[in-house]
Amino acid sequence: MKLTIIGTGYVGLVTGVCLAEIGHVVTCYDIDHIRIKKLQDCIMPIFEPGLEDMFNKNKEHLRFITDHKEAYSNSDVVFICVGTPEKKDGSANLKYLFDAVQQVAEYAQKDCIIVIKSTVPVGTGDKLEEIVSLKSNSMVHFEIASNPEFLSQGTAIYDTMNASRIILGVKSFEVEQVLKQIYDGFGQKYVVTDRRSAEMIKYASNDFLALKISYINEIANLCDFTGANVDDVAIGMGYDPRIGNRFLKAGIGYGGSCFPKDTKALHWLASFNDCELKTIKAAIDVNENQKIKLIKKARKYYESFRGLTVAVLGLTFKPGTDDLREAPSLQNIPILLEDGAKVKVWDPIGMDNFKKIYPNEIRYCNSIEETIKDADLCLILTEWSEIAAMEVSNFSLFMRNAIVLDGRNCFDIQAVMGKNFIYESIGRKVVGQSSDLEENIFNNEKAG
Repeated sequence: MKLTIIGTGYVGLVTGVCLAEIGHVVTCYDIDHIRIKKLQDCIMPIFEPGLEDMFNKNKEHLRFITDHKEAYSNSDVVFICVGTPEKKDGSANLKYLFDAVQQVAEYAQKDCIIVIKSTVPVGTGDKLEEIVSLKSNSMVHFEIASNPEFLSQGTAIYDTMNASRIILGVKSFEVEQVLKQIYDGFGQKYVVTDRRSAEMIKYASNDFLALKISYINEIANLCDFTGANVDDVAIGMGYDPRIGNRFLKAGIGYGGSCFPKDTKALHWLASFNDCELKTIKAAIDVNENQKIKLIKKARKYYESFRGLTVAVLGLTFKPGTDDLREAPSLQNIPILLEDGAKVKVWDPIGMDNFKKIYPNEIRYCNSIEETIKDADLCLILTEWSEIAAMEVSNFSLFMRNAIVLDGRNCFDIQAVMGKNFIYESIGRKVVGQSSDLEENIFNNEKAG
């Protein structure tokens, strides 16, 4: 079969490379000429662990083009992997999806299955069916299927090759068999259902995980006041098989391309249909507040950040990716700059992307030590392994006023006990408050 992928972002590129890994010949189409040229030259446009190696291994089975007529004309199956970004009202923007499907319907020259991997509102498949019927000629037959993805950035290759299930939302047994034939190389279990249920499975799954994150963050916030340790609480909860231990790590909220927009899109869809999802609305609110939790903690030590040097460790929304979408850094750093702070940052992968937003306003550093040197405050926003592995005594050694606010609970409480710096994390007790440090902070504030 001839397979075509539309869109070469995280989902499209990873899907195409993984399908090539199991023996398929895949054509990848995108309107972004620069991105396609990079891929033709074997240059990865995104960072994803393992992607470049698998790409190079299977490049003979991959083709990258920008000619839509060539992309669609003889395809047996077209996978739509375009973005469905958030609109201002929280709903999903389906423009790119509709444009892609219209093009397939217009230029396909033989019967074709159109597989929607993009995250779309429930009922979108039915609308696409109407579009196809209007655009296509009577000689070509199309089937619309829903096949949502569940990959996570940073583990996308593993998640695709070892998914817990493959969701197939189809209207016919014939389409089900074709898709199973394509995916059989993965050896995973299938959940076969109707299109609307498949579309809902995607939203319901992502939003449930967002709920777990927001819930443990609220528990962590309460632990701050009660003296409980959220790490121990999460361990105790996670042993219960009805709860499970994943997505129970407290921090400063979720980000990325999925959870933020998917929670808002489902909340919008429910409101549009006069059905209030109170739990989803609560998760959205909790997450937005959680992102600036460290700023609120910092206000206990400094009423103003004016004239202070603030070190920020981690810019991306999670480790293992260069993606900044909905990252806490995009909310915290503007607050620091507006308040007059001098900001120094370090991230092993995300700094080039951050420079596109802040080319001159902040100082980009080559190491953690360079970042924290002479700093009055350190905010940890991403749990990179390099941060967790650092010698914690470096904070007091390099910083002017060693106040470390860890938004990802990178360090064990025992590891920072007895060290000469103030350390606050999320949902765990404050350690290291010495009179010398408090006197330095007091003098700094008086001088400011």
